[in-house]
Amino acid sequence: MDKYNRFFVTLLFTGLIGGYAPISQADVSQTHCSYGQKISEKALRTLTNMTTNILELPKNMINTTNDSNIFYGLTGGAFKGLLNMVGRMSVGVADLVSLPIPTKPVAYPLYIWDDFDIDTSYNDVFRLDTCPKAGPVVAVPMVQPVVVPAVVPSVPVIDRSNQYNQQTNRKLDTLFKKQMMK
Repeated sequence: MDKYNRFFVTLLFTGLIGGYAPISQADVSQTHCSYGQKISEKALRTLTNMTTNILELPKNMINTTNDSNIFYGLTGGAFKGLLNMVGRMSVGVADLVSLPIPTKPVAYPLYIWDDFDIDTSYNDVFRLDTCPKAGPVVAVPMVQPVVVPAVVPSVPVIDRSNQYNQQTNRKLDTLFKKQMMK
């Protein structure tokens, strides 16, 4: 009986890894517009905020120490970490209570380990997560540029820059030779 359990557990984990591997390699730049995707993202945020809020203590102690000195970093950072720990736990509980309603994330950075050097801040609570508006369905017609013929000037332009440069070069050469002879 024990052999069969090992076989089924191995089969189950192989299936899960095979099923989730393409998801981990998928393009994550897509917007999550379906209700299920929004709720699953919110559930993941909720679970993460409720379980990893203790990491706010060392994060704030390190950041405060880097900004000031070690003594203030340990004391002030610990106090700031406790406040942010309570804040993340409260955000997690509020998200758990309102799980069926798709809302935007409240805590920034979204997870504690994202942007570790940035202090945690909190946005507006209970803002609904809406999908971006789609662009126009009808393509905008391309406007053809108007070509205006160039007007040729009737007076010929005399280029005196070459003549000026030659005269200047001669003068400079003579001055240079005089100075070198001295």
